[in-house]
Amino acid sequence: MGETGDMSTSSLSPLAGVFGGGGLFGIGYALGVIDGLRERGIDLTGCPMLGTSAGSWAAAATALSISYLDLINLPVPTFPNPRAGVLAASAREAFGEATESRVRVVVTELPRMKRVVLSGADYPLADIVAASSSVPGLLAPQVVGGKRYVDGGVRSGVSVDLADPASLLVVIAPLAGAMFGPFGKYVDRRTDAEQSEWSSHNLGRFLEFSPRSTTAHIATRPQHLFDKARAIEAYHHGRAEVAVTVIE
Repeated sequence: MGETGDMSTSSLSPLAGVFGGGGLFGIGYALGVIDGLRERGIDLTGCPMLGTSAGSWAAAATALSISYLDLINLPVPTFPNPRAGVLAASAREAFGEATESRVRVVVTELPRMKRVVLSGADYPLADIVAASSSVPGLLAPQVVGGKRYVDGGVRSGVSVDLADPASLLVVIAPLAGAMFGPFGKYVDRRTDAEQSEWSSHNLGRFLEFSPRSTTAHIATRPQHLFDKARAIEAYHHGRAEVAVTVIE
């Protein structure tokens, strides 16, 4: 699937998720929100999910019922790392060779920098998660199906417009809200525009989460996004945010 797709209501799901990027911090925050929602009776396990970068890890872990502690304790490659396949090797420690049709990820195809969606029905989750997370300049592109891909966040932080049709779409944007001042507001505006596009061909409603100010204080510099201790703290903050969110 490219920039646009036919998201007809004929395949409407009661619940779906779309999760954005944000490094290890984003993985922790997204999984905290997902676990917090499960505690309140909204379980994304078994639902269609679309992830970008960190969000792809959260989607794959949720689909395979892998806990945040198992995921966050994986070895983290040093950056920058030009070796091909280094991120896929880490992903395989978590996901093995599992495939999962309910998980799709956003990647950026080289050399045209085209936004593309890859499905876990077609390729191992480890490969597509690595492709969605291969930050240019930090990691080598990931080859999937003979094509070269880099981080999907190069084109969009969340890609809500490409999310699955659903009665309720859970949107998790770890780099929006109070994050990084003007940058977070920019991600907010971009996400709002994508939500409008999604709504133009879907009838569902949104349940949105992005870091509040107390959570944003965990990561005030870009390098903080790749700090494991801050990621664990972000997980607990994500769960806490869900606990005080009014869900109609």
